[in-house]
Amino acid sequence: MREILLSKRASDKLEKLLNYLELEWSLKVKKAFIGKLDTVFAQISKYPDSAPKSDSVKGIHRFVISKQTTMYYKYDSKSVQIVTFFDARMNPKRLKKDTK
Repeated sequence: MREILLSKRASDKLEKLLNYLELEWSLKVKKAFIGKLDTVFAQISKYPDSAPKSDSVKGIHRFVISKQTTMYYKYDSKSVQIVTFFDARMNPKRLKKDTK
């Protein structure tokens, strides 16, 4: 299994997302999202090719966590690097900037 590493950008976006879920929805929704994220991390640490490659960013895979949130990552033989989390409601042109 590969180690999961979060970039600074991914860590910041995840923190904001979790805060938003708790403040605007509920602690229960936040915990459910964390549970889903744990499952996703376990899957990609074992099978990093299980998610499709991104059409818009070369060398990056994308994993749809919810209809609003997509996670972008790359990997090597030792780790999976989470590049960013992207809100599907945002301008798609921003994704290129967020994955650099």
